[in-house]
This record gives sequence, C-alpha cells and structure tokens, in this order.
Amino acid sequence: MELLTFLLDFVLHVDKHLEAFVRNYGLWVYALLFLVIFVETGVVVMPFLPGDSLLFVVGAMCGVGLMNYPLSVGLLLAAAILGNQSNYAIGRHFGHRVFKWENSRLFNKAAFDRTHDFYERHGGFTIVAARFMPFLRTFAPFVAGVAKMSRSRFTFFDVTGGALWVGGIITVGYFFGNIPFVKANLDKIIWAMIFIPGLIILFGAWRSKRRHRRLTN
Repeated sequence: MELLTFLLDFVLHVDKHLEAFVRNYGLWVYALLFLVIFVETGVVVMPFLPGDSLLFVVGAMCGVGLMNYPLSVGLLLAAAILGNQSNYAIGRHFGHRVFKWENSRLFNKAAFDRTHDFYERHGGFTIVAARFMPFLRTFAPFVAGVAKMSRSRFTFFDVTGGALWVGGIITVGYFFGNIPFVKANLDKIIWAMIFIPGLIILFGAWRSKRRHRRLTN
C-alpha cells in the first residue's frame, strides 16, 4: 500500500520529485530517466510508470536550465526506441512458445493469422499512435512481436513514433512548462494526460464492438 501511495504521489508530483533529484544527484538524473522510459516501454508488466508527464516535466526543466535539452531528447529517444525493441523481442520470442501448440486452448490459429495480417497492413499507425496512449504504448510493441510483424517495418515505425513522442512532448514542455498557469495546474494537466487518451481508447473499443455486433447479427 505504501508503494502504491508513493507511485501515485510520484506520478502526480513528478515535477517536484524530479527537481529534487536533479539538485541532489546532478547528472545521475539522466540515468534514472533512461531507466524509467526504457522500463515503461520495454517491460510489458510495467505500464503504470509515468511517460507523457515525465517527458513534459523534463522539457520544463530544460527550459529553466536545470537539464540539457539536446542530451535529454537524444538519451530518452534512445531509451524509448530500445524499450520498444525489447518489448517486441519478448513478444516475438515468448509468443511463439505460448502459442506453438495449434490445438491448445491458448492458441486460435485464425485469430493469430488475422492479428498478423492487421499488423502488417495497419500496425505502423498503431505503433506510432500508441506512443501517446498510456498503457497501450507498453502493450503495442509486445503484440506486434507476438503477431510477428516484420522487424524492419516495426523498427521504422518504432523510431518514427519515438521521435514524435519524445521530441514532441519534451519540446512542448520546454516552451510551455514554465508558464505560471501551467505550473499552477500541472497536477490537473497530468490527470488529463492519463485519462483523455484512456477515454479515447475505450470509445474506440466500444465502437469496434458495436460494429462487430452489427456485422455478426
């Protein structure tokens, strides 16, 4: 319970925690940030770590000179790309082991083939868009690996989505993160970063389910 409370406090007040870490430990903050972004994108069981809000706060801290902007973007982009590559490799390796028995209850050959076909045709957009969706960005590369999306295609969209996500949000934080109104309402902005994408995902799933019901009835 104490760990959950700490994680919630860290997510909602990441600006204060990160600033304190920078002032106390200096350059070690880059190693911490690399680890957080890599784990959030690269370990499928850790989707709750802060991503968007952390990048935004990093940008704001770069804006006041507490952190280096080019170094932050380059390092965290590397973490995001390598994290996705790790997650993809885990899905590709273990997915095959889990589903290798075609007659098992865990394996549905038709569903697997449809998933693979979807990722080959539309997976690129999914990989890029998922970067901006909490939780979904952790699972999308894993599913791409399970579906055996080609490595070259996955890597292209991994790099593209990572650059847009890391570079875009850090830059937004750099220019807007230190505006008094934004600083005063940062906790609300963080909640919005969490819930708005989540609502979009739920709405999309609801529409997809309704469309599927209409087609099957």
